[in-house]
Amino acid sequence: MQTEPKKSLVGEEYEVEVGPVAHGGHCIARTDEGQVLFVRHALPGERVIARVTDGEEGARFLRTDAVEILTPSKDRVEAPCPFSGPGKCGGCDWQHAAPGAQRRLKAEVITEQLSRLAGLTPEEARWDGTVEPAPGDKVPKGEVPAWRTRVQYAIDAEGHVGLRKHRSHDIQPVDHCLIAAPGVSELGIEKRDWPQIATVEAIAATGSNDRQVVLTPRPGGRLPIVELDKPVSVLRVHEKDGGIHRVHGRPFVRERAADRTWRVGNSGFWQVHPKAADLLVEAVMQGLMPKKGDMALDLYCGVGLFAGALADRVGEKGAVLGIESSKRAVEDARHNLQDLDRVRIEHGKVEQILPRTGISDVDLIVLDPPRAGAGRQTVAHLASLGARRIAYVACDPAALARDVKYFAGEGYVPRRMRAFDLFPVTHHVECVMILEKAAKGS
Repeated sequence: MQTEPKKSLVGEEYEVEVGPVAHGGHCIARTDEGQVLFVRHALPGERVIARVTDGEEGARFLRTDAVEILTPSKDRVEAPCPFSGPGKCGGCDWQHAAPGAQRRLKAEVITEQLSRLAGLTPEEARWDGTVEPAPGDKVPKGEVPAWRTRVQYAIDAEGHVGLRKHRSHDIQPVDHCLIAAPGVSELGIEKRDWPQIATVEAIAATGSNDRQVVLTPRPGGRLPIVELDKPVSVLRVHEKDGGIHRVHGRPFVRERAADRTWRVGNSGFWQVHPKAADLLVEAVMQGLMPKKGDMALDLYCGVGLFAGALADRVGEKGAVLGIESSKRAVEDARHNLQDLDRVRIEHGKVEQILPRTGISDVDLIVLDPPRAGAGRQTVAHLASLGARRIAYVACDPAALARDVKYFAGEGYVPRRMRAFDLFPVTHHVECVMILEKAAKGS
């Protein structure tokens, strides 16, 4: 017996009182009938008209946009970006919130995730409850910092430049992205058309003048001759294998952080905010307090940022093992740290490689997993190594909270936590949690 398809509610509107912020760049509201709404472009305490953008009758929740603000919050500002708002670019979540309010909203999300998933208050997490702005990012109300050193532009069928709309493949045409770093904006990506191209990723290195664009052609598309406003290297994503190949210029950019120059190849991972790498290294090293002769692990090590910082501190009698799943990142890490005999970089997944090393005890661990987190099995293995301190670097407070609960089950408790606003006007936030073995009897 076939069931009747449920009626779409897209386009329906509700007048609602906006409740607390939630993880994901929206707030929670309820209709008079009790239906849960996820409301973007709103702020807690506002009364708004919320229009459904996704959902059907009987759904657990409906996704909505605040299309009319009936009672504005004192934290509301006019969005500086003309491409921000309902139905427009999905890149920024909080253009309509004052800078201080954005950080408070992120702090509320972290607090809620720690409470719900780890059973911790901010005090128990050893966190002061604040989200720290990066140096230089404090801007007046109604302005946004230009921080994003890597921007992926979407190209429409006519070759015009844009950015993706929220939860959509649709493209919002743009002539400038306000949060793009100056090194990205100066390339002039938005000034020209890109026929037969699907995406253009622009990269502006920190600490060098290296600029790079990575082009993804449409199926069967040919690369255009790239003539931009500044010298730039060009890479392309291969249609058949998805690999990244050099067209001209260097296949890497040189980043500068922690008193070293880092080679990052083929659009590999590097922190997007220009101050992020140094800030995170400082937070991790202050929390771990490495000693000469320590044995340390840098897991999900990328191009070796934390491994290098650890190696400088553990000295010649110490040792650092890094593990990374990206083959190109491993090549870069080995190149970047080739002057340090005490560092070894292994290629593969942490959960597979670490057990094979035979390592049974370490002094320190840096853990910087992907957004999904490390998971129960990896946490259990790490706890068995008996490290006196573990630094967990997290780009997702939910994953952090889940893994911290796993660590608690293995006898590790928070010593200190800091949160950094390394993604202004978006909902993303970076946390550094220092864990240590609980005192016996506690």
